[in-house]
Amino acid sequence: MTAAPLIVSAVAVVRDRAVLMVTARGREVYYMPGGKVDPGETAAEAAAREAFEEVALQFTPGDLEELFEVRTQAHGEPDGRQVHMRVFRGWTDDDPVPSGEVGAVHWTTSADANRCPPAGVDVLRRLVGLGLID
Repeated sequence: MTAAPLIVSAVAVVRDRAVLMVTARGREVYYMPGGKVDPGETAAEAAAREAFEEVALQFTPGDLEELFEVRTQAHGEPDGRQVHMRVFRGWTDDDPVPSGEVGAVHWTTSADANRCPPAGVDVLRRLVGLGLID
């Protein structure tokens, strides 16, 4: 039996043709600021909450623009377990500040795809396709 997909949301903050990504404390893998959608929460609400929890950026769900959904193998999960990640664009001039669970923030382009799990690689490819990042 295949495990249920991980349902997550993330925020893409784009500046100077790069997108904000983070690394967890003690880890090297780049990922989008985001996380699991809680019961009773919309995807946009989860994206806004996670952006605040991880990098102290404040968004209201109505200010976020849904860009696309990535469906791929979930990083660190058994083969066949999917992640379904809805990616929203958020605009802010504030600087991201790593939270307790985030070790560092990175302004990332497609040149950094080798640092990303499958979902991150797909996000970078799609953002390049939309003409948002290099």
